[in-house]
Amino acid sequence: MEYSYPFSTDWSTTEIVDVVQFFEGIEQAYEKGIKREIMLAKYRRFKEIVPSQAEEKSIFREFEEASGYTSYPVIKQTKEAEDGSLIKAVPKYGR
Repeated sequence: MEYSYPFSTDWSTTEIVDVVQFFEGIEQAYEKGIKREIMLAKYRRFKEIVPSQAEEKSIFREFEEASGYTSYPVIKQTKEAEDGSLIKAVPKYGR
């Protein structure tokens, strides 16, 4: 994919890497699926970096505009799924 990931200049290099890995998990959920436990760990780390819900929504929006992938449905499915489940998101625009 040829796009940039959203990030804040206030984040450390480690935090930027962790946020990019979170969004790579979102991509994986759309492309081939990702284990619930892995996606949940990535999301928990993301929330340590971005605790504000308003900032989360803003970053999710930026990512969707750049990539076409919507983060919220993946997170919702991850929270509702049982352990061991494969999280597989359906593109809303038939990608």
